[in-house]
Amino acid sequence: MWVQELEVATQAANEAGVLLNKEFGHVQQIMKKGEIDLVTEADLKSESLILDIISKHFPNDNILSEEKGDKKQASTRIWLVDPLDGTTNFAHGFPFFCVSIALQVDHQLVVGVVYNPYVNELFQAAKGHGARLNGHPIRVSQTDKIGEALLGTGFPYDIHQRSESVLDLFRRMVLVAQGVRRAGSAALDLCYVAAGRLDGFWEQSLKPWDTAAGCVILQEAGGVLSTFDGGQYTPYENTIVGSNPYIYEQMMSVIKEVEAKN
Repeated sequence: MWVQELEVATQAANEAGVLLNKEFGHVQQIMKKGEIDLVTEADLKSESLILDIISKHFPNDNILSEEKGDKKQASTRIWLVDPLDGTTNFAHGFPFFCVSIALQVDHQLVVGVVYNPYVNELFQAAKGHGARLNGHPIRVSQTDKIGEALLGTGFPYDIHQRSESVLDLFRRMVLVAQGVRRAGSAALDLCYVAAGRLDGFWEQSLKPWDTAAGCVILQEAGGVLSTFDGGQYTPYENTIVGSNPYIYEQMMSVIKEVEAKN
């Protein structure tokens, strides 16, 4: 099940990745959507390519994408597309960025593809069929102590307006974990948890296209997902916690402790 959808998402991600690799290091025009929220020509070219491929194969499906917004159709199938996750990294020549494509059917995420073209790493998952990296099965880590865990996070675009609460949680996680990385792509961070490279991840104020594909991949790799208050996570929530099953409660304890003070 979902074989054709996974193939189309993979084709779109691969072709967009080729485009991004050609553009990387040659960014000429950078536009601002907000104080620290950027968009480049590469974002727009990648998005057009992906949307054309999806629309060709599934003309009746909805598409929710970062730059062009929502293509509204009378369908329960929604593609969530980030044509370039990690735009700020890309614009600065920092090689940590990806294409992220997911499919949601009847409010359930069923397909996820995340492709980092710079290192040629393709993460794929379909609901009920496990997660893979370049064709090989992946699983979350077995780290069971937060003091031995490597965690990932990111900062919201409005951090200048609410830096205190965001940095309070960051500071606390830094003190309890073995290490914390802030690399600049939520989609890749979630995939790194799925592959056991990171043990956990948390962030606030992400968009649906930032997390949708990574969530499918993480869950199919045996990971746990929720909101900061422990509720069921969907891509439309404001907070996300994702980890292996063993340190999840320890991460949640830290989050609840900090949230109670703010």
